[in-house]
Amino acid sequence: MSESEPYLPVEEGAIMLFARALGDENPVYRDREYARNSEFGAVIAPPTFVQSATHFNPDSGLRPRPGEPWRGSGRTPTGTPSSSEGGALRLHAEQHFTYHRVLRAGDELTWTTRPGRTWTKQRRNGDTMTFQDQITEYRDRSGELVITARSVVVELPSSGGSR
Repeated sequence: MSESEPYLPVEEGAIMLFARALGDENPVYRDREYARNSEFGAVIAPPTFVQSATHFNPDSGLRPRPGEPWRGSGRTPTGTPSSSEGGALRLHAEQHFTYHRVLRAGDELTWTTRPGRTWTKQRRNGDTMTFQDQITEYRDRSGELVITARSVVVELPSSGGSR
């Protein structure tokens, strides 16, 4: 992997903190001895762990930056304009993961993201919603595909009507 390429280090401490944040006390996420004797043979990461790659991606709009307003996860985050002002409202609608193998402590992942399919649906009020897939492939140091993530974003027109 190149130095300029963003990567996600899959470390035991980060796995434990991620699992605790989810409220998942499965010892395979935190107890090295237990995990070594499990079917996995090592500490593994919870299923959605790759979402933490946002913090390692310098281009992510969701990554907090000191001294700058943060979009975060609120509808209208403090210090930032509403995403519906003067345009469409974009929302994260779905998330799907395909696991090609278990993600283990010690892995280092790189990723590439590409657009997937786009489709529309008519709302009851006549407005059109636009949906788009975004496909992210996570690979390990050897280039093996580990996880494929598909997110769906929906765009609603800012029509001034009810949502």
